[in-house]
Amino acid sequence: MRTLFLGSPPFATPVFRRLANSEHRPLALITPPDRPRGRGRVIEPSALVEAARELDVPVLQPANPHAPEFLAELRALAPEVLVVASYGVIMKRELLDLPSLCCLNVHASLLPRHRGASPIQAAIAAGDERTGVSVQRIVPALDEGDVLLARELVIGPEVNSGELLGALAELGAEAAVEALDRLADGSAEFTPQDPEHATYARKLEKHQGRIDWSRPAVELARHVRAMTPWPGARFPWRKGQQVAVLEARAVDDLAGEPGTLLEAAPRMVVATGAAGLELVSVAPPGKRPMSGPEFLRGARLEPGQRLPDPVEG
Repeated sequence: MRTLFLGSPPFATPVFRRLANSEHRPLALITPPDRPRGRGRVIEPSALVEAARELDVPVLQPANPHAPEFLAELRALAPEVLVVASYGVIMKRELLDLPSLCCLNVHASLLPRHRGASPIQAAIAAGDERTGVSVQRIVPALDEGDVLLARELVIGPEVNSGELLGALAELGAEAAVEALDRLADGSAEFTPQDPEHATYARKLEKHQGRIDWSRPAVELARHVRAMTPWPGARFPWRKGQQVAVLEARAVDDLAGEPGTLLEAAPRMVVATGAAGLELVSVAPPGKRPMSGPEFLRGARLEPGQRLPDPVEG
């Protein structure tokens, strides 16, 4: 089928690669302009742009995909389907009406659960046992379009958002090809979503990674997994700095005043609103990741002491 692909990395990259190697090779990749990256803030192409160049697919990077001259350029390509994966731009009616058949979105949840911008983090934070991908028809309302197909995936007990994103991107790649196959052979059937089962996952902000010790340990363990690698689960530290928690687990047999250090060796355990939270791996400001006890040896904290409160940090 004549397709155009709109997306941003990292989720979109495996999806694009799979389509580019299928019968539905995109006519072009549409992705946001390159941005400064790294400490040097050097403008570099994204992994998605590099994949398109490797696969010899034309790359279009409009600052405004709804500009009349750009829409005219796309219209001249006569696309039948627009395939979208994590594009990050709210698509207006003039863009949605461009293909002759439809616009499809590869969404990283089992719709209608976790509509919105951060479905992967939301699934882990909520304690969902399963998630998946949905290929849906794009409509002006947020992720409310009819679903063409969905594929499920078990959420492992230790998996974090970065790892789950990778698995879902591969699953989404398979689903996207199958969805286009169905459109091509006329077997596609769209199923309306049940709005009564809808939940929403808003765009994450960096401050939402902060750890609140008053929450139960089981929730905080999921919080750490959900916030890794971005925006990062963190607690305030000395001199206004923060410590990132990379891995944590609930310890049911320990309790105390939230934020109090309960154990320092052979494990680092902090009291929460219910039970203790073992900080398995942390990253102090400007330093490499290390174990909780290794961090405490340098921090000179002993059991019974409190970690700095947010107002102190």
